[in-house]
Amino acid sequence: MIAHSSQRPAAVWRSRWRIAVPVAALGLAGALAAAVPASGAVAHHQHPGRPWFLPGNLVVSGSVYTGQASLFTPGVTELPPGCVGSACTPAVADGTYPGVFNNDASDGSFGITSPIFLDQITPSGHLINTLRVADGNGPGGTGRNHVVTSFSSKSELALNLSTNGRDLTFAGYYAQPNTVDVSNANTPGEIDPTNPVAAGYYRVVAEVNAGGRIHYTLTNAYSGDNGRAAILNNSGGSNVIYTAGNAGNGSNPQPDGIIIGAGAQIMTPQRASEKEQTKTVGAPTPVGSFNVTQLGDKADKIGKDTNFRGLTVYNNVVYYTKGSGGNGINTVYFIDTTGKACPATGVGVPQPGATLPTSPIAYNPALLQTEGVTPYNMCILQGFPTTLAKTATMFPFGLWFANKDTVYVADEGDGTNTYSAATNTYTDAAGQTTAGLQKWVFNGTSWNLAYTLASGLNLGIPYTVPGYPAGDNAASGLPWAPATDGLRNLTGRVNRNGTVSIWAITSTVSGSGDQGADPNRLVAITDPLSATSPAPWEQFVTVRSAGFGQVLRGVSFTPGTYFVR
Repeated sequence: MIAHSSQRPAAVWRSRWRIAVPVAALGLAGALAAAVPASGAVAHHQHPGRPWFLPGNLVVSGSVYTGQASLFTPGVTELPPGCVGSACTPAVADGTYPGVFNNDASDGSFGITSPIFLDQITPSGHLINTLRVADGNGPGGTGRNHVVTSFSSKSELALNLSTNGRDLTFAGYYAQPNTVDVSNANTPGEIDPTNPVAAGYYRVVAEVNAGGRIHYTLTNAYSGDNGRAAILNNSGGSNVIYTAGNAGNGSNPQPDGIIIGAGAQIMTPQRASEKEQTKTVGAPTPVGSFNVTQLGDKADKIGKDTNFRGLTVYNNVVYYTKGSGGNGINTVYFIDTTGKACPATGVGVPQPGATLPTSPIAYNPALLQTEGVTPYNMCILQGFPTTLAKTATMFPFGLWFANKDTVYVADEGDGTNTYSAATNTYTDAAGQTTAGLQKWVFNGTSWNLAYTLASGLNLGIPYTVPGYPAGDNAASGLPWAPATDGLRNLTGRVNRNGTVSIWAITSTVSGSGDQGADPNRLVAITDPLSATSPAPWEQFVTVRSAGFGQVLRGVSFTPGTYFVR
């Protein structure tokens, strides 16, 4: 089905951060602290036989921009790469960060790949070590197993523990740093001839164990777009990976391979080298499917109703979120393996006896162009929105279950960068009422929004990034300085005192060429689990801040961390 490899990447210690300004927060281990970039980096090799990740700590994924000015010559370099004739537009900026992302104006698929790092930190934010993921440069070059991310693709690099808690997973690309437009390229086995990006790159699921060893699985899924999250089901004899993402960057109708390669996928972890895998990578294998016609709505673009971002597994059920795109419904979904949760309405709750899926949907190829992947086996979680995305007011991303009756959902915000110079505020972001951390409670029949936590996020208020350009970006006429717009990926734990502590990655708005390239933050908050309204003392505190040319993407507890619920 897919292929995968075992190797130890370059593991280094880095003193990239200094911790400052301790802030007390109820229920958190130690003081939470704001982090600022530190100059220099010191590397030490890991001691053989010692675990790289220690139970009880956090892992934060991110990336560092490594492009140089010479990547593009303004007015000369044609975008997108491989374009022909009228499809080409000259670059407007060279490869220097952050101005390079003004090239979004020339290329709607613009992106640049970059290396991935995994920071192990204490819950209070102290850096323990950094695992630098092999990127195809250095010893071994492209012959070495590797994976990269697309620097400005904000939906990537979610981190999730496996079902047995012993491995971390994330998704990326089989490419090298400083490659252009990989995130919207086709995969080699599923080519859409209408995609303006000519090249092809496999998507990759990476598994990381407690020792820092990484295995890689290549897939043809998510052609034309990106894989965003992955979870390894390695409990009870199972050995499959669930993934979330999107596919398609061409015209409508989409080819069959694009339709089957979107949304919820399942694949078998591999141990062969990536080079060997390229000889055997098969077609995508969807594990979940949803269509707005299940709710009685008119069909929209086939394959886009499952433009999924968030992914989690709880109590033998796989959950997904959709929070972007103009098709489908922005809401929370789950895979129904019983066939009884939502047979007529498309909305329901997981049924007793549900089991995790272990095989893909046996879809009908003859119906792909008219109905998509069928049969449909996903439901909207009862109580969550059912209105079409074009009128959405909710933009869910990550989700975390504190218990069977409480789920926290990160809302990214709508991404609108309307700005007032008079108040120095991104007014749309500041006025949002659903962005931040939503707490949903189950009453035995339906899920209901209890409240949304945003205090301390300072939505819409620009913050300073050392080294970042001052003033306005001439390309947009808006400030370079970013502001928090909401939250993306998250993780949490239940504390002994009846509270929960939650760590989340922020989203941003700004006047930059691509808001996904903005330096963002890791924040934390503690919430009384039984509360039905926010406690007056509750507010987010900043645990870490990305520096110039850096972005933060995912957060998880370390492999081997177990919490009893």
